[in-house]
Amino acid sequence: MKYLHTMVRVSDLDASLDFYCNKLGLKEVRRMENDAGRFTLVFLAAPGDESAVVELTYNWDGDDMSEGRNFGHLAYEVENIYETCQHLLDAGVAINRPPRDGVMAFIRSPDNISIELLQKGGWKAALPPQEPWASMPNTGQW
Repeated sequence: MKYLHTMVRVSDLDASLDFYCNKLGLKEVRRMENDAGRFTLVFLAAPGDESAVVELTYNWDGDDMSEGRNFGHLAYEVENIYETCQHLLDAGVAINRPPRDGVMAFIRSPDNISIELLQKGGWKAALPPQEPWASMPNTGQW
């Protein structure tokens, strides 16, 4: 068995691509438009890791989407949790669960999909506590 992808439905393809590509740093690796089915599939991957992709499914006629938290979450390993969170914060992304422990943070996509960010190396590679993250409270849901 081989992992292929995770699919999330999106309500606004442009807003989702801005979030996943411009803010989170993923790259579009392929796209499929289906006129008969009236949907677009966009496959995204972290640079250098094109084997693990996220499929964004956009149904042209809309979807009845409820709170995305029941999906679970996507998880990405990052080189520096603090730098990544600062970049996202500067781009207008809310840090719902700040990386107070130097290891883990949560953000949400425009469609409320939870995304976990983990410091490369996990708990063994935790960065020392650093402000403003160490005292930043949780916001919203994650």
